[in-house]
Amino acid sequence: MGLTLHYSGSFRKNASLSEMIEEVKDIATIYKWPYFIYETEFPENPDDPAVKQSVYGIAVTPPECETLSLSFLANRRMSNEVMLQFYGDATTPERQSYLYMLWVKTQFAGAETHKLLVHLLKYLEKKYLENLTVKDEGHYWETGDEQLLEETFRRYSDLLDSTFFALESFPMQPGETFEAYFERVLQHKAKKA
Repeated sequence: MGLTLHYSGSFRKNASLSEMIEEVKDIATIYKWPYFIYETEFPENPDDPAVKQSVYGIAVTPPECETLSLSFLANRRMSNEVMLQFYGDATTPERQSYLYMLWVKTQFAGAETHKLLVHLLKYLEKKYLENLTVKDEGHYWETGDEQLLEETFRRYSDLLDSTFFALESFPMQPGETFEAYFERVLQHKAKKA
């Protein structure tokens, strides 16, 4: 649970992967984000079995944030090594589609980092990416509305805080099953309502 950017897309045929990596590396250096560089050039033959398990691109990790994978498979579609490990050998279309679904949780990094990542994706889309689809739980990608983003961050934080408070102030009893615990919590809430 936490505010997240979900994204997918492909790398343009006429764009330079090494140039994108250098630009993202420069941005990561400016912001002091750790980064990891994968392969820097796409293979000549993406169907070659020898390159099926390779990842191309770069990943950056802003503070208090999950890693933003700006990485691709040999077919130039966005993916990362985790998705490749879990879904690289998928045989059904549904499971194969998971291979290309990426996300980055920004909840604990805050609205400013969230905005930076949105603007980074928008910038990269203009130069390097195609068919980029972003689902922004903060609605900033679609609207550019900073107030809406801040309010969404506040709502998510309040929900997390209230859940943590509930768990802390209404703990499970020794030997209590989860089912019994949830029944007790719901009965307590019903009495208060």
